[in-house]
Amino acid sequence: MTSLHTTPVRRRRLGVAAAAAGLFATLLMAGPAAATPGPGDSAATRTEVSTRQEAEATAAIRSGEIPGVDEIVHSGNITHLTNVPKDALQGLNTDLAFQGKYAFAGNFDGFRIFDISNPKKPKTVAQVLCPGSQNDISVSGNLLFLSTDSSRSDNSCASTTQPATEKSSWEGMKVFDISDKRNPKYVAAVETACGSHTHTIIPERKNVYIYVSSYSPSETFPDCRPPHDGISVIKVPRQAPEKSRVVNFPVLFPDGGNPGGPTNPGVSKTTGCHDITVLPSKDLAAGACMGDGLLFSIKDPENPKIIDRVQDNVNFAFWHSATFNQRADKVVFTDELGGGGAATCNEEIGPKRGADGIYDIVGKGDHRKLVFRSYFKIDRPQADTEVCVAHNGSIIPVKGRDLMVQAWYQGGVSVWDFTDSSKPKEIGFFERGPVTTDEVTTAGSWSAYYYNGYIYSNDIEKGFDVLRIDDRRTDPAKRVRTDELNVQTQPDYFDR
Repeated sequence: MTSLHTTPVRRRRLGVAAAAAGLFATLLMAGPAAATPGPGDSAATRTEVSTRQEAEATAAIRSGEIPGVDEIVHSGNITHLTNVPKDALQGLNTDLAFQGKYAFAGNFDGFRIFDISNPKKPKTVAQVLCPGSQNDISVSGNLLFLSTDSSRSDNSCASTTQPATEKSSWEGMKVFDISDKRNPKYVAAVETACGSHTHTIIPERKNVYIYVSSYSPSETFPDCRPPHDGISVIKVPRQAPEKSRVVNFPVLFPDGGNPGGPTNPGVSKTTGCHDITVLPSKDLAAGACMGDGLLFSIKDPENPKIIDRVQDNVNFAFWHSATFNQRADKVVFTDELGGGGAATCNEEIGPKRGADGIYDIVGKGDHRKLVFRSYFKIDRPQADTEVCVAHNGSIIPVKGRDLMVQAWYQGGVSVWDFTDSSKPKEIGFFERGPVTTDEVTTAGSWSAYYYNGYIYSNDIEKGFDVLRIDDRRTDPAKRVRTDELNVQTQPDYFDR
């Protein structure tokens, strides 16, 4: 069933604590002690649920507590303008980047370019087949960058899957020339230790620096052996991208990082970083690194310097991503509890686990510290068949306020306010009902970003969604424009 209607924000919880406890144990107990895989590490999974869980989900739909299967609901200040289903690329949809009138959408099978000059009617400009999870994506000028985080037979777009235990296997960064958006050209590749799960660019006039995040080393992997305690730094000459190369591997965790379990039960051992966000205008970066959160200086891009490091060994399982506020005095870190493969937005898990952690940045210079203030988690009920997890989001640029739009997989798209670090609150939402009531399924919004007046969401299974928010708190952002947006390279919207 597919329908569209507006509902008030629902706050009542599903009464499925006992059933959820069993599901949580099955899906999560074995994962957090080791490096929890991101959802992009494997194909979408389906796990059968108990008869009781299926009945609970069905009853919740009938009572109106949650949307029906594939039913669309949203708050009154959100309008769903359009959805563009998958086409040639049938893999999982992943991250998004923007440039001018174009949106670039990653997919496990490659990437897709949309013309969004009319946000209500996006047009496909190109679809590039180039398999290699997760195909995290960013753009700068005439260059497009693509992460490969699965072992391939070679660095070509015609490569096939090959075990990481084989020395000839390849993982790393790919570079495309997108001067002709209708005909992107593959121009360079750089192999990196343990591949590239995600990446972050620092654009300069002559060069683009890339921070490559990867993790999960093994003694059996010739090109990814422990310790893997840092990130790869790639230098890409704009006029000669074929000369791209790794110029450094800075060690971020000289003491080895968070040991994880059994020292810290339920916490991922730090063996690298999952994602890094930079704020070039302030020479700052924030790293979400499995069991650790980092604040570091990027004054010298080739040699980042750690300023502060924090852990949360009570409620965080896997530090997934980071977002600065505009004034650079706060960082929002996300916890990918369950590795993007479990239903964690329910009463059993509660409001603090699998949440965002809001940290204030206090002090000056190299003496700055990350100080925890509060957690934020959507409290709209989700069925135990819905994989729901805090995922990728962006700032909504409004002076004097800290507003963010964020993807929550099957929890949908959330717009929330953290102007008061201690009292964050949701102010808008968009979501679909369960994909099914008899299986736990990976689906929903992978990335939800605000760009030039609209919210764009890349839904893992359903495709590319365009939303508009009309709210006095967010309306000033409609007047803010930027020529390029890679969310992990945050712009300074008001000092240009």
